[in-house]
Amino acid sequence: MLPRLRMLLPALWAGLLICIATIATPAAFAMAPGEAGRIVGRIFAQEAVVSMALALVVTAIERKLAPDRQVGVWLALGALFCTVAGYYALQPLMVAARAGQGTLSFGQLHAISLGLFALKGVLVGALAWRAAAPAAGIRPSSS
Repeated sequence: MLPRLRMLLPALWAGLLICIATIATPAAFAMAPGEAGRIVGRIFAQEAVVSMALALVVTAIERKLAPDRQVGVWLALGALFCTVAGYYALQPLMVAARAGQGTLSFGQLHAISLGLFALKGVLVGALAWRAAAPAAGIRPSSS
């Protein structure tokens, strides 16, 4: 079962990130411009929790199935870092910047957050790509 989860979870995670970036966030700004920031903030709060959970589960699976190759572990931990830094560290700073506090502007913090989300997408995409490789541990059925 672990080899199948090793293939499935990174693909689902990548799909979640792609859907948020290309569907959910643009739709919120198109349909509710005045409330979009609040809606998108809620989406990213939920995504952060899901990403942290997936990062920990994928890291454990990678450590169990490929203890001699730690690339998958580092990709998952990199995505976890991007989540923690991009949401949990920057979100309070963005709230403060909107109130005129702090050294960086809201726009600068938003750009950093966007960069971390994009980097997380690349890391998770690489993790999914690697997990889908034939050497990932699952052989095609012969039927």
